[in-house]
Amino acid sequence: MNAGALNRLELLRRALLGQLQTADVNLRSGLHQHGMDAIVRAHLERALAHIREATIAVNEQAKIRSVQELTDQLTRIEQMQAGLRAEQKPADESATSIHPYV
Repeated sequence: MNAGALNRLELLRRALLGQLQTADVNLRSGLHQHGMDAIVRAHLERALAHIREATIAVNEQAKIRSVQELTDQLTRIEQMQAGLRAEQKPADESATSIHPYV
């Protein structure tokens, strides 16, 4: 490949990185909006993970996870988080206390 073609590829790579960065910023700002539906938030978080993975692939030109691998890992993380949230629910208020008249 000649120098002109390499320069063009580098310009395209940088343009793509800029687009990915813009998408990252916009998705993160969307996550901070109040009153957002949980399903919408989950989609935004998943999209953000994909954008970040794509950024790594373009920027570092390294072998990265496939979309399916990333999705499977994100699903496992979400399941673990749900399990932790279930474990952290406050104790039932009707439980007996060591101070029954307090």
